[in-house]
Amino acid sequence: MLEPPELAAFVLALRGTPVTKSMLSLCDNQALLKAVKRWVGEGGKATLVGALDAIILLEAIEELRKRTTAGAAMFPVKVKAHRGEPANEETDIQADKAI
Repeated sequence: MLEPPELAAFVLALRGTPVTKSMLSLCDNQALLKAVKRWVGEGGKATLVGALDAIILLEAIEELRKRTTAGAAMFPVKVKAHRGEPANEETDIQADKAI
């Protein structure tokens, strides 16, 4: 399940990176990546109707739109979510800083 704090942290990361700069986003939350993937690319008939935390998700979509319009890329990367995994440890450190 997508947790509001993780989605909000994603929005803050997008806002904290200039829209003209490409961005690498390390994430250990598969639900967040699935939610973002629904809104990236062509096709599909995604809707916010009935979506939990639709307001925060709308903010994320808007930030992604700005980045795309500016010609910058955003690369979401899934990292393993267990202790001792270097990419996950760094993700945890950055999440703690964001809080």
